[in-house]
Amino acid sequence: MAIFQPNSAKNPLPFGEQSTPPAQPVREATPAVADFADFTPPTAQPATPRPAPQPEAKESVIAADLTIEGKIEGTGHVRIAGKFKGDVNVQGDLTIENGAKLNGGVRAKKVTVAGELEGNIESASNVELLPSSLLIGDLKAGSLTVSAGARIRGHVECGWPEKESTSTKSNGKASAAKAESEEATSIQ
Repeated sequence: MAIFQPNSAKNPLPFGEQSTPPAQPVREATPAVADFADFTPPTAQPATPRPAPQPEAKESVIAADLTIEGKIEGTGHVRIAGKFKGDVNVQGDLTIENGAKLNGGVRAKKVTVAGELEGNIESASNVELLPSSLLIGDLKAGSLTVSAGARIRGHVECGWPEKESTSTKSNGKASAAKAESEEATSIQ
């Protein structure tokens, strides 16, 4: 039986002996000045601005078995599954789960109600009332989606730009004040 050794032709030495590799040619060192004499720095490219990374909004949850009284303010999202009594003022989204109850005023970017809300939604870009929702209070929003079965008791104002709704309100107050003063003058 023959043993095949692929390097047998290249390495005719007996088994276990190794040959030394051929010596590498020695390069002479050149002076350091010569290395940098012809050096020209690369032209500076203006750095392309990167968009600032947007922090991911966190969601805080009030669990179903909790009852909390106080005030919520912040930039993240809030999900209420339990009971909360107090105002909620967040720059993120507010979700009131089915079976949850919130007593207080609300200011949020988007409000989704599946449970009960007893209080005013003062400022929201989008409000969604799901079939199991109950809203007792006034609502002011950019857009409103009401599912069949949702219950609302209060004044609803939506679809008006922020400036226009404020000026309409102030004009209404001015007209009411003017009418009251005219009425008071005519009585005297």
